[in-house]
Amino acid sequence: MSVVLVTGSAGLIGSEATKFFAEQGFDVVGIDNDMRARFFGAEASTHWNRTKLEEQLGSRYTHFEVDIRDDAAIDNLIARYGSDLELVLHTAAQPSHDWAAREPKTDFGVNAVGTLNLLEAVRQHAPEAVFIFTSTNKVYGDAPNRLPLVEQTTRWEIDPTHEYADGIPEDFSIDHSMHSLFGASKVAADVLVQEYGRYFDMRTACFRGGCLTGPSHSGTQLHGFLAYLMKCAVTATPYTVFGYAGKQVRDNIHSADLIRAFYEFYRNPRSAAVYNIGGGRYSNCSMIEAIGLCEQITGREMEWSYSESNRAGDHIWWISNLARFQSDYPDWQLEYDVPEILQEIYEANVERWAEVSVV
Repeated sequence: MSVVLVTGSAGLIGSEATKFFAEQGFDVVGIDNDMRARFFGAEASTHWNRTKLEEQLGSRYTHFEVDIRDDAAIDNLIARYGSDLELVLHTAAQPSHDWAAREPKTDFGVNAVGTLNLLEAVRQHAPEAVFIFTSTNKVYGDAPNRLPLVEQTTRWEIDPTHEYADGIPEDFSIDHSMHSLFGASKVAADVLVQEYGRYFDMRTACFRGGCLTGPSHSGTQLHGFLAYLMKCAVTATPYTVFGYAGKQVRDNIHSADLIRAFYEFYRNPRSAAVYNIGGGRYSNCSMIEAIGLCEQITGREMEWSYSESNRAGDHIWWISNLARFQSDYPDWQLEYDVPEILQEIYEANVERWAEVSVV
């Protein structure tokens, strides 16, 4: 039996990974206790996605409603599968800047302590398993805001002559910047994953994602940029843009593109690998540009407002440099750009969102 363990299995990346690896012939064990509903309210619950997975995958998928902060439960679960465990894909997280400031201990417990629990259980019971961690570009804090940025009509851009014109690489410093408490807890987890790779010679990777997105995202105001934006466009819900004249830029990677990157790493793993991963120069947009695309796709004008106050530690401009990963795994390429991502989010969710808005 070949087993893949996915934490946060009912979330955006977790569910995409669960379906992908089940289709590859693996038995998938999922961990998800719907903490997203606790973080962001009922509208962000992933229960609908868990039910969908169980219906679609049947015996290929086994679900455990376990909290990754529960050390004993995690240890027992990973011990149960032991050497059958080939891959641990850790996607569970508290993912919001703003929410982390409300409950710093909960944020750190989920993001940092939960990651440590998983790493140690894998080391003890399945040391040959590949361990992939969905980190974040927020480990760099707000240092990217000190780059030479130029204001354009619809977006901020970096000076085209700068060495980071193709995106920010992995050797960019994570020090001397404001990270937000969320960023700090993810830094702790990121460094732990690297250290277990180096110190214990485990096969580990940190994928420092930009905006991860796709049709299975339970987008909400505090997390899930493109999915929540499209939801607001469909349901005529007012949307607020925070700071930077609405011209802040994010690169966006479709969950399917990300899972294919994970699969490439699984097939040829390294130890303590670190990759910036996102849409890069192929798939990125500003807030204003994203609003315009949503209006085009839905055929209606969005109701949105602007707040001068940007979120603390937020990026003005972020585009990932993908050169390191593409050098190590040259068969991998992005398939989705932002317009395609938004179109798919719309088509996959418009009926469900319309029903909710009517109720």
